[in-house]
Amino acid sequence: MGIPSEDVVLVQLPKDPSEPTVVTVNCPDKPGLGCDLCRTLLEFGLSITRADFSTDGRWCYVVFWLVPNVSNSFKIDWESLKNRLFSMCPSCLVPFFYLNNQQGGDGNGSSTHPSVYLLKLCCLDRKGLLHDVTRILSDLEFSIQRVKVMTTPDGRVMDLFFITDGMELLHTKKRRDDTKEHLIAVLGNYCISFELQLAGPEYDSLNALPSLPPAVSEELFTCELASKEASSKELKSDLVTLKKATITVDNLLSPAHTLLQIHCADQKGLFYDILRTSKDFDFQIAHGRFSSSVKGYRNLDLFIRQANGKKIVDPKHQNALCSRLKEEMLHPFRVIIVNRGPDTELLVANPVESSGKGRPRVFYDVTLALKMLGICIFSAEIGRHSSSDRQWEVYRFLLDDSHEFPLTSDRARNQLVDKHIHTTPCWKPIDPDKTSTLHPVSNMLGSKDQNATLKLREPSAAASLVFLLGFLNV
Repeated sequence: MGIPSEDVVLVQLPKDPSEPTVVTVNCPDKPGLGCDLCRTLLEFGLSITRADFSTDGRWCYVVFWLVPNVSNSFKIDWESLKNRLFSMCPSCLVPFFYLNNQQGGDGNGSSTHPSVYLLKLCCLDRKGLLHDVTRILSDLEFSIQRVKVMTTPDGRVMDLFFITDGMELLHTKKRRDDTKEHLIAVLGNYCISFELQLAGPEYDSLNALPSLPPAVSEELFTCELASKEASSKELKSDLVTLKKATITVDNLLSPAHTLLQIHCADQKGLFYDILRTSKDFDFQIAHGRFSSSVKGYRNLDLFIRQANGKKIVDPKHQNALCSRLKEEMLHPFRVIIVNRGPDTELLVANPVESSGKGRPRVFYDVTLALKMLGICIFSAEIGRHSSSDRQWEVYRFLLDDSHEFPLTSDRARNQLVDKHIHTTPCWKPIDPDKTSTLHPVSNMLGSKDQNATLKLREPSAAASLVFLLGFLNV
């Protein structure tokens, strides 16, 4: 039994460009499939405006209403997206019991991982260079796994990109030549050299970041949700409601499932964050509805059960699940600015999936924000950090100061602290009499409620950076 392969993924383009594109996935189910589908949609620069899905544990039916993200600058290749989504669906011809017992480490029925390639670029430096390269790689459906960017004293930049190919064609000469052609077309005479090859042992050496200062690690990775909520009285009145999420647990409506009713502020990747949490917690969603955004807020109804097929009735288990969901919905990433002497460093961190995958397009959005602000990047790198209970992907950017954006000035620093310290996900009061160099950046700006974010415009460079990072929903 099964359905024709061309009917597994259907893409219905709208007649009116202002309307969303409808994508339907109809295939055998597997653990974590919803999370994997949402991750791919994020990689293609798409935002989910609505979603409906249901499964009986053997077969699933999912409908997405999609629009391009505000930060997406390239045309969506819908045929390529269809092929990518289809490749993630279990075969309709494979028996379900075999599928469950033969899944590989990445959860898609395959025991192999995509090959990692090293792209080496040597270029003359200019503003926006790093984002221009990142945009081309995203447009070509490459995923950036690791990055090492260095600027030399003579004005040259050495970029090392460790990438995987969504099309899995980088082993062919045509794919490599096309990649070089696209990059040269954008970089022009700024490009000095280009190399593309399979990554070697140097890839593993970049996994772990150099150790972070204790204060930075504490701010990024250790923060109790209870203390965040307890300190909400410190927030300004127009931010209190924005930073709240409510989750209602109902075990009476359904005889077989626990109902979660969620109300929270909208942000890019919200549905992905919820399904990522369900995958990490190993609970199954039998039916769900992701409603359209109303005044910047979302309502979700999820009928769930544990992996053993039972409802979630243990209060401790319910509290743990609700706490993690709130944390992932309100604080899907952490952003701070660290001043060390004359240098300014921007750090962005997000949790890694249990499968080992990081959040899509973070590097793209941050480099776009910096390019739009005219801030040059002296060096950049991506690595992993392990805390007591989870792993994080950390993006580090060493920024060049300028007259237009004096990031290290006392005025910009004080405005940043005064204006935004109380809206950081794990804010801690900084004693102005102490020589603290750590300044949290607001992370509440992930909301798409422009009326809320516009109130935070400031003339200083730091405030502008905060605003734009939030507007782009990193």
